[in-house]
Parts: sequence; structure tokens; C-alpha cells
Amino acid sequence: LLALRALGLDVEVLDEAHLSQEWLLEGIQRFANARSERLARISEALKAARTPEVQGAARLSQGGVAEEIERLRAEPGDGDIAVGGAALAAEVAAAGLIDEYLVRVFPVLVGGGTPFFARDDRRVDLELLDQRTLDGRIAYLRYGVVR
Repeated sequence: LLALRALGLDVEVLDEAHLSQEWLLEGIQRFANARSERLARISEALKAARTPEVQGAARLSQGGVAEEIERLRAEPGDGDIAVGGAALAAEVAAAGLIDEYLVRVFPVLVGGGTPFFARDDRRVDLELLDQRTLDGRIAYLRYGVVR
């Protein structure tokens, strides 16, 4: 009975004849339904709180990253599509949607983190398009994907 009270169920003191398996299952089901409804309300509140508001020319994408890039490429006009962050860049690279890689090499060695380039058997041949030194110590390299 204490366990049922801890679960938030109203419990009456009954004799053993009334403590049937069906009664216990009904109580547990009522608790599960109430908890499920509560979790659904919490989930909706979290979704609403996480949906960012965008300003200016920005907009939220409704599809996957590959569909969004293809949609942007189909729009009239010129422009670059920049992709930042290792996870997103790896997804775009795996879909074969990257035309150029802009790489900056800083004179610092670090370990760990999310790899920017996917560790798979896929090979991507590159051609050096531009190279510069920034601030006398940062190497800027621009590579085009050979198709």
C-alpha cells in the first residue's frame, strides 16, 4: 500500500479479498494514464520553448539538410551557403553537397571533440584553389571538390 501511495494513487485500507490483481492493475493503469498526459503537456511546453524565433531574412528549415541545400541552390541569384559545426558539416559532406572547403590551420594541437571530417571509406579528392597566411601564423586554405 505504501508503494501505491508513493506512486500517487489513492489507496483505501482493504482486506486481502479486495486486493485483487485486477484492482492493482487498474490503479497502475490510472497512474500511467495520468503520468502520460502530464508528460505530453511537458513535452509540448518544451517544444514551444525550444522553437527559436527568427528575425530578418532568416527562416527555420522544415526539411532535412540535403533538401534545404537543394532548395537554396534552386533559388535565383548568387551566393554561398556556409555550413558550420562538425555534425552538420559531416552530414552535408556525406550527402556530397560540399563544393569547397575553407580550412584555417591554427598553430595549436588539441585532442578530442567531434571530428569535422567523417571517418568513413568515402574518399573526396580536392584541388587547391587559394592559400594565404593570416596574422603571420594562421594558414588559410581553400579547396574545391574534384567531381
